Amino acid sequence: MAKRKFNIVLIGSGNVATHMGLALKKSGHSIEQVYSRTGASARALAVKLRSQAVTDVNRLTNKADIYIISVKDDALASLLKHLKKKKTLVVHTSGSLPMNILKGISPFYGVIYPLQTLSKGKMTDFANVPLCIEANKKSQEKKLVLLAKTISRQVQVVSSEKRKALHLAAVFAGNFSNHMYTLADRLLRKHKLSFNLLLPLIQETSDKIKNNSPVLMQTGPAIRGDKTIMRTHLAMLSKNKDLQKLYKSISDSIVKNK
Repeated sequence: MAKRKFNIVLIGSGNVATHMGLALKKSGHSIEQVYSRTGASARALAVKLRSQAVTDVNRLTNKADIYIISVKDDALASLLKHLKKKKTLVVHTSGSLPMNILKGISPFYGVIYPLQTLSKGKMTDFANVPLCIEANKKSQEKKLVLLAKTISRQVQVVSSEKRKALHLAAVFAGNFSNHMYTLADRLLRKHKLSFNLLLPLIQETSDKIKNNSPVLMQTGPAIRGDKTIMRTHLAMLSKNKDLQKLYKSISDSIVKNK
């Protein structure tokens, strides 16, 4: 059965819009327009997608099948005030904002949230990116699932409430863990050691939790109750009270949640 091809307008030209736009284009969909307040940004993505760059929301076509809004969360409400009402499906890509924020824009609205950290400068296999779908009507949910399955192997219908929880969990798993890498890197640099020494450890930790519960894979002095090593670590951090406090807080949390 042939895949249905959609005419799409991308509202936004950042990391998510770039990766999703490229995936959609590769899958055979037509990106009719790319909107951004910044002309250079709109043109850069439009060139890649063989699309029309637009910097005025009033110039957006009314003939697209789907409008995908991919802007920062704190910019979405402001954008919607200036966006003319549409008659077809309008979706946003946020993990934390409710679907109903689009209620006044179109009778058909929803969400297509990619659960992945995306950067313009790094290629990502979008087929492996989980896409969380939600729509206000079953017919539009089917349409959105159909679209999503052309660019991802992992498509799941997720409510706004569950998506908020998923986004919060993603902050802990992704953003917070990366911050820990940053702190580890700084500690190593002070002793003229390379962060690359930790990469096998990070990879092994990641591999273990692919098939096992994270709580069962926890290692380290806190889970072992090795207070001697923990006191030594805290003493080493005596000149950095914030890091010392963080070390103790996380160690306490590991013990409480074992």
